Amino acid sequence: MRSLAHFEAVAGSIKIPGEAVIDGKLTESVSGKTFANVSPRDGRVLNHVAQCGPEDVDLAVKSARRAFDEGSWRKLHYREKKRILFKLAELMERDIETLAVLESLDVGKPISNALGGDVPNAIRSLRYYAEALDKVYGEVAPEAPDRFSFVVHDPLGVIGAIVPWNFPLHMAMWKVAPALAMGNSVILKPAEQSPLTALKLGELALEAGIPAGVLNVIPGFGAEAGKALALHNDVDMLAFTGSGPVGKLLMQYSGQSNLKRVSLELGGKSPHIVFADCPDLDRAATEAAWGIFYNSGQVCTAGSRLLVQDAIADDFTNRLISVARKIVAGDPLEPATTSGAMVSEEQMKTALRYIETAKREGGTLALGGNRTLEGSGGFYVEPTVFSGVTPENTLAREEVFGPVLAITRFTEADDAIRIANDTNYGLAAGLWTKDITLAHRAAREIRAGLVWINGWDSCDITMPFGGFKQSGFGRDRSLHALHKYADLKSVSITL
Repeated sequence: MRSLAHFEAVAGSIKIPGEAVIDGKLTESVSGKTFANVSPRDGRVLNHVAQCGPEDVDLAVKSARRAFDEGSWRKLHYREKKRILFKLAELMERDIETLAVLESLDVGKPISNALGGDVPNAIRSLRYYAEALDKVYGEVAPEAPDRFSFVVHDPLGVIGAIVPWNFPLHMAMWKVAPALAMGNSVILKPAEQSPLTALKLGELALEAGIPAGVLNVIPGFGAEAGKALALHNDVDMLAFTGSGPVGKLLMQYSGQSNLKRVSLELGGKSPHIVFADCPDLDRAATEAAWGIFYNSGQVCTAGSRLLVQDAIADDFTNRLISVARKIVAGDPLEPATTSGAMVSEEQMKTALRYIETAKREGGTLALGGNRTLEGSGGFYVEPTVFSGVTPENTLAREEVFGPVLAITRFTEADDAIRIANDTNYGLAAGLWTKDITLAHRAAREIRAGLVWINGWDSCDITMPFGGFKQSGFGRDRSLHALHKYADLKSVSITL
């Protein structure tokens, strides 16, 4: 069985990547600037990473455009594209421990999650789209006898993919894989808090044989590299996962530049509803706990609003707290750890501020509420539960992006649906009931892009992922994601 010592040895043997990947080469930033990449595990600097700016972005875009126009990837036979993408998946599998350790060090994620979930899921996503790329069919239109008309999918061109720090490699692959599968060139901009696995992916892509310029990776700050990418007139589309305020900025940058398409997956304040006829209270309590405390609550679909029917509220809260007490906070490289660090000191302080706000507004602190493992130098917050939260409280309305749960009681089913929809967000929702009629009605009436019944986060790459309202628009995952990276072209031939 692999141990802390094993993963520390792996970490010690890794050449930690720090250079950008532009036009098929590993390179420093044009300015020569770097930024310190701090590990939330212990607050220490892991390495210094190329701080890309507008000049680097321009080089990456020119490289991507040249590759697209020349057709080194776009015109490649689908069998060859598939072979190369499968080769990349094989290389990721070969280096799975390296990728997992880099992810764990970079964002504080428990190694058991990185190695057992995030990296394998990224590989599965890549294989899914590699297998799907030759399954995208056009259409033949009904026409008059003297005309033949058909519809084809043309790749868009240069795609800017700006991805978050909570699932850096997995979220990157949700965008990079379908965009490449459709024949586009891609510029991947990882969050400044989590550049390492994106940079390693860029290296592996070159090893797999993806042509120069087809996948570029530009680390740097959002206000510099991200803004330059969003304003560039030769980028055809931005695919973004992140915060609402940044999503709004990207929409503005699109209008200020070339009206590039924008696909946004933004925040959430997802309701997790437990009705009194819940078929399995213990299972529901376990999934409700992990639905908020997984990845230290740094999940866009986190079930941060737990709505429990009055008749079972006290019993269910006790069961959930019992589960939460068993969550093991600790060193992310320790395999027994189930709750790692928050990604940064800033994010930790944000969570702690929300905890203090919840106390001031009258919420009952039922569990946690403190920074923990402070002696490590890292950024850790205990699993925290507040009961007695009203729908008007800040904790019920704003996204914390941390391990903080708000419990609200309701009386009737209509109350639960009303409370669930009383939010600016609409990413995910879950509900537990034996009543099939209620389940169907609630699923249809709740305004969310994903609704799970008698389970939480219970779907995979085959199902679309995205939200309603201010949770954004556009979909990742599934075959639908392929189509957003292509344009429909109508062709008519007069016979």
